[in-house]
Amino acid sequence: MRVVAAMSGGVDSAVAASRMIEAGHDVVGVHLALAKDAKRLREGARGCCTIEDAGDARRVADRLGIPFYVWDMATPFARDVVEDFVAEYEAGRTPNPCLRCNEKIKFAALLDKALALGFDAVATGHYAQIVDGPHGRELHRAVDMAKDQSYVLGVLDEEQLARAFFPLGDTTKPQIREEAAERGFAVAKKPDSHDICFIADGDTRGWLTRRLGEQEGEIVDEGSGEVVGAHRGAYGFTVGQRRGLGLERSSLDGEARYVTRVEAATNRVFIGTADLLGADLIEADHVRWCGPAAGGRQRLGAQIRAHGEEIPATAEVVGEGEALRSDEGGALRSDEGASKGVSKGASKGGDARLVVRLDSAVRGAAPGQSIVLYDGTRVVGSGTIARATRGGRGLADASPARIPPPGDGS
Repeated sequence: MRVVAAMSGGVDSAVAASRMIEAGHDVVGVHLALAKDAKRLREGARGCCTIEDAGDARRVADRLGIPFYVWDMATPFARDVVEDFVAEYEAGRTPNPCLRCNEKIKFAALLDKALALGFDAVATGHYAQIVDGPHGRELHRAVDMAKDQSYVLGVLDEEQLARAFFPLGDTTKPQIREEAAERGFAVAKKPDSHDICFIADGDTRGWLTRRLGEQEGEIVDEGSGEVVGAHRGAYGFTVGQRRGLGLERSSLDGEARYVTRVEAATNRVFIGTADLLGADLIEADHVRWCGPAAGGRQRLGAQIRAHGEEIPATAEVVGEGEALRSDEGGALRSDEGASKGVSKGASKGGDARLVVRLDSAVRGAAPGQSIVLYDGTRVVGSGTIARATRGGRGLADASPARIPPPGDGS
């Protein structure tokens, strides 16, 4: 097969490209230029996509003896990842730009260009596994759970998985570094990238402030309803946050406070005690299936953070506009019936909405985050959290004015 190896300039993509060559594929290395004004040097383990990174990728390609190109993806990256990131925070949600980049850039813009040029697939250095299952290719967790990246790949549909290779999924990170050293790659000891690639200094609030400007608003105590402080932009807060509230604990009965919800429409941030954070009922939109669409009510595992705990759960899908409620026993019900609207068809969820009842409450489930579902090690699909509640009480809730229509890609 003719394969584009996405080469970031790091150790993982370098070994991934070399493994694809050894597997007998015709490989071309491609570095994605994602910034219009790329910095020359990396700042330690922060950031990526610098001119230095492009040079590192080129040197690996030269050592492997494969063609190497830099493809300009700055415009779609700015539109589909960076601007989406800003808009989501401005709307009071907490986005994950890595998922959006995989969905819109690496396995959309990059894959589309590769196919248009006659290539068959794209290979990356993600830690995940592709397994041939009874209904086609399946996405599974990596062997190295400490590096597993299946969560951020949970937005890929079956068509994208059919054109994807993840050669590192069966190997641990220390083994990958050893292999890179044995192959003579200078990047064998290069630090991994951390944080958000387009916010190199790691200061998300400062970066958003420069984009959106200061917007003074109130901090409200969820328990008393009293205004207990002020902030300079609700976009700088996310559900579950404890630090950076600018409040003296002594003025709040001495007990720690956390962000319980962000009300973007009124520019207010609500805080409360730890017992108000847990959510065990999650509703999500922008549903995507990593294979055939799920049907009926299923027992699955659910994860709401990239390296968070997987929690046993019951999941089902309802159609657009179906009202959700819980019966006296806590079972999920919709006005159309529990399993109606489940088989909405394609691996892209269409107008479906995902409802997940967690066996145990999870802290910090924020609108905008992704919830990814697992059946064992297999990734079933994902959705973007629109609402998180506990015992019928709304905790983190995107108000109707701020919930994007199901399936709009936000």
